[in-house]
Amino acid sequence: MILSERQIGLLKKREKSHTDHFCRFSRRNNNEKLAMAWYLDGRVSAVVGTHTHVQTADERILPKGTGYLTDVGMTGPYDGIIGVQREAVIKRFLTNMPVRFESETGAAQLSCVVIDIDEKTGKTLKLERRLINPDHPFLS
Repeated sequence: MILSERQIGLLKKREKSHTDHFCRFSRRNNNEKLAMAWYLDGRVSAVVGTHTHVQTADERILPKGTGYLTDVGMTGPYDGIIGVQREAVIKRFLTNMPVRFESETGAAQLSCVVIDIDEKTGKTLKLERRLINPDHPFLS
């Protein structure tokens, strides 16, 4: 991804008027997400990636105070394959033929990240990823 001059200008303008910024960055490649986090370090409060549907375990706070997580993960049906009925995905995998994907039903999961941000500086103080599903109950 290449940022346009307009996008860079908007970032710089918002830096001056707000202390907390959250960047959700949807990319397939993890290196692009991490590169964007390093570029924005100190300019935004947090960069959280999306797209792969699988939560990563690499949360960290960069040197200038930007919180980072490569992928927050998926919220949706737990027993499917990224939310889709398993049988359809397996059939497509085995036959290489088009198959109608429908949402799985049943148990759900919630993938999220909780971020504590300093109200004065906009820097991340703490970030904690959470995964709630039948194997990882919220209250145990």
